[in-house]
This record gives sequence, C-alpha cells and structure tokens, in this order.
Amino acid sequence: MTPIAPHITAFLRERLPIERAASAHTCDTYAYAFQLLFDFASQRAGIQPADLQLEQIDAPLILAFLDHLQQQRANTARTRNARLAATKSFMRYLQHRVPSALDQIRCILAIPMQRTDGRIVGYLSVPEQEALLNAPAPTTRDGIRDRALCHLVIAGGLRVSELVGLRLDDVTFRGRYADVLVRGKGRKQRALPLWKEVGDTLRAWLAVRGEAAVPEFFLNARGHSLSRSGVAYILRKHWATAAIACPSPRPKPVSPHVLRHSCAMNVLRATHDIRKVALWLGHERQETSEIYVDGDPTEKVEVLKAVLPPSLRPGKFRPPDKLIAALRPR
Repeated sequence: MTPIAPHITAFLRERLPIERAASAHTCDTYAYAFQLLFDFASQRAGIQPADLQLEQIDAPLILAFLDHLQQQRANTARTRNARLAATKSFMRYLQHRVPSALDQIRCILAIPMQRTDGRIVGYLSVPEQEALLNAPAPTTRDGIRDRALCHLVIAGGLRVSELVGLRLDDVTFRGRYADVLVRGKGRKQRALPLWKEVGDTLRAWLAVRGEAAVPEFFLNARGHSLSRSGVAYILRKHWATAAIACPSPRPKPVSPHVLRHSCAMNVLRATHDIRKVALWLGHERQETSEIYVDGDPTEKVEVLKAVLPPSLRPGKFRPPDKLIAALRPR
C-alpha cells in the first residue's frame, strides 16, 4: 500500500509552484479540488484523509466523485471537468514516482471530459451598467470603494483574480487618466489606459483608503485584501438595488465575469474588431473572443441589412367556394 499524503504534498508544494511555476490562484484551485476528492474518498472508506492510500483512488472512485459533484453539490459540467483536470494532472505526476500504479493511473487518465453546452454569454446592457455604477452610495467609504471596483471591472474587463490581486503600485495616474497594470492569467501582463471618469473614481477611493498592512488596491472592511467571495457579495448587493431602478425582462445573475463580458461587448460594439477585444481582455488566442460575436445582436442586424433575401412570387390564397359556404353563418 502507498500512502497518498507525501505525494500530494510534493505535488502542491513543489510540482505546481516551483517546477511548473503555477500561479497562487492555480495552486489554490487544485488544492480545493483535492480537498473535495479526499473528503469524499475518506467518507466512503471510513478513514481519515491522512490515512488514504493511493490504491484506494481508482477510476470507479473518481467516477463516483464526479457524479457526487454534479448530483449532490449541483456543480456544472465545466466545474466537473476542472476537478477532473486537476486529478489527471496529479496522476500524470505520479506515473514517474509510483510505476507500480501505472495501470490504475491509465484507467483514470482514460476518463473523458464531459461535453458542455455552448451558451450565449450573459452581459449587462449600457443602462444596466449605469444603474449598477449608481447603486453604491458615493458618500460612504464602502460606497466609494464599490463604485471604483465596479467601474474598473466594466471599463477594464478584469477577471476577479486580477481584481483582487491588483496592487497599489499597479495603478498610476497621468492627470485625470489612469494606467492600470493587470497581472493576468498564465502570468501574462497587460497595460490598460483608462478614461478620466474611471481615474476619478479610483482617485476617490485612494483618498479614503487609508494606510493598510497589505499592498492590494482594494480592501475589505477590516483593512485586508478583498477575497473573490467578497467581490461577488458586493456585486450581488448593489445589483439588487440596480435591478429595481433598471428592471430587465428576465432576471440576470450578476457576477464578476458578467461584468467582464459586458466590457467585451462594449469594446466589440465600439470597434467591430474582435482582435481589439482579445487585446483588451488579455486573451491568449483570438478564438476565445469569438463567443462575443455570437452574443452581440448588432452584428446580426448588420447581416440583415447587408444581405438581400431571395424574392418570392406574390400571390394570395383563395379558398374554394365550398369552404366559404361552410364558414358563412346559418
């Protein structure tokens, strides 16, 4: 029997951060995936997670775990696939450390990813964006912070990980304009020159931010850096107020990524250039940005204007006399 604890420790402390140079967010995501997996496996085996053996983490258990994620935790197929990807990465790492488990690892690596639906991205219209920006009270410290946070995400299209990781020295000012250095996914950086209106809201937040022991730009009420869940809570709170002022035909759940999608749609409608969307959002491949073309109705309206439909021969339907007679009142 092979204890799994030393191998997962080496994977999370050496393989990911040192050998693969993975970001802290990636390491945290993988660690949470294994937390869920080992908790599930320990409950099935009736032992503590620290006592789990590698031989117990086989393909049937992984399949049961994936089913548990979707049935009991109501996770989507994308989340299920992300947990499976983390497990497969760990198993590929074990191939060289535990050759005796190659057949068990091969069965796990053969588990297929689940196909996902290609849905149209959700985003906010311009009136809804304005309603959200006007929801925070500009007379309180939290309101000034929340307005600057929402304005920055809508204007710059930051991911939530980029937003919470933004530091004070990443934001510089040129008069009323603001330059933001974004440390993006895959260790890619991009510089965003933002409008005067965004610069004004960022300056207003800096005026009331005060001194803090952490270098992050946005702080919570205790003076610590904001968490991902904290950002989501802020958006939900202010969207509940904004939805009253600007009701939508259908209820819209708002998350940090919905604001990122809204920024992408703003750029696409203004430039009609998908390359500029990829550049602004920091997409590594232009194909990633093509989802916004499907979600933009103005692109389809231009098709309607440019393409002439085939002409049809005019004509009217004339019912037979017997039908007319049957329809007449008696």
